[in-house]
Amino acid sequence: MKIIYIMGKSSSGKDTIFKKLKEKLDVNTYVMYTTRPIREGEKEGVTYHYISDEKMQKYIDGKENNKLIEYRTYQTVHGPWTYATIADEQFKTNKDMMMLGTLESYEKMKKHFQKELLPIYIEVEDGLRLERALKREREQKEPKYAELCRRFLADSKDFSEENLKKAGIVKRFENIELDKCLNKILEEIKNNKK
Repeated sequence: MKIIYIMGKSSSGKDTIFKKLKEKLDVNTYVMYTTRPIREGEKEGVTYHYISDEKMQKYIDGKENNKLIEYRTYQTVHGPWTYATIADEQFKTNKDMMMLGTLESYEKMKKHFQKELLPIYIEVEDGLRLERALKREREQKEPKYAELCRRFLADSKDFSEENLKKAGIVKRFENIELDKCLNKILEEIKNNKK
């Protein structure tokens, strides 16, 4: 099983690209777990598995049969939100898998599976990324602008050139025109199956 790992800064379009690739590829997709509140338009078991802080803590403490692969907690303006990759039924497949995550989670996945993961790093110029983030936040019933700003600034640190280099991320896919970006990613995936 090869794991195609989609990542990028917030509002780089990685969620849209993930959905489009899902339509075009014969792969299973992994749905992460989070304690973050569900946003308008999101669906349980599709966007994330939304679980309580107590349930997440059981995974972290190893009380759930050591199923935790990796996790990270962000101190948001609304309190701590934890995201995790859990070794559940989703991984019981011979089919290639596609996942969405962060650079930090990618590195932990690489270490856990000790297999070659195919990193797909989506990149967008910061000004355009901020415009996209603001547009998306305005569409929410209760926009969380302070959290948008925190996330935007945190991404600069998390996806710094130094961190990208350390993780071995060389190839980048610029998401200015969605179709062009998708075609380049599909070509990369095809070339890596050889």
